[in-house]
Amino acid sequence: MTSNGLRSDRRQIVPAAERNRDVILAVLRRVLPDSGVVLEVASGTGQHAAYFAAALPQLTWQPSDPDAAACDSIAAWADTAGLCNLRVPLALDVRREPWGIDTAAAIVCINMIHIAPWAAAEALFAGAGRLLADGGVLYLYGPYRRGGQHTAPSNAAFDAQLRHSNPEWGVRDLEAVVMLAEAAGFTLAEVVGMPANNLSLVFRK
Repeated sequence: MTSNGLRSDRRQIVPAAERNRDVILAVLRRVLPDSGVVLEVASGTGQHAAYFAAALPQLTWQPSDPDAAACDSIAAWADTAGLCNLRVPLALDVRREPWGIDTAAAIVCINMIHIAPWAAAEALFAGAGRLLADGGVLYLYGPYRRGGQHTAPSNAAFDAQLRHSNPEWGVRDLEAVVMLAEAAGFTLAEVVGMPANNLSLVFRK
């Protein structure tokens, strides 16, 4: 690995993605459809995309990210994995239409809406409402406030750090996210407690 965190083959690696991939996969196994295309929004390094595609061979995994360096890393992970059900990444910013994909059975979005402006969350749900058919699944993972309160002191500290980096970022209120979902035609089917004070949110259209 080089000094800037890049592997020599262009694959980036984030330790948190290695730590949370199995607990996320356990939820995805239960809630994702038996077949079809899964669009992963904000795939980041591509670690999750390669891992989930390998573990869920009945699904076609479509990674995406708005960042060119991230897309390069995702492509490198896909090249290394050599999986027929893992597509090359889309350069996708949810706030910009069109998304570049015509159909999907489900959407997975991990650790995005707190590290993006609220407009990105609005665009995610609006776009998902247009893309997914009735019964489609939208899965979110990350930290959330509940009843206006952080669920742990570490999340409060993380929220302050995010807002210091960018005032438009921050840990979101679960209730506000649910309101966005309902406006786009989704219902909250399940909230799953996860390690490190994160939540999995499962929405169905």
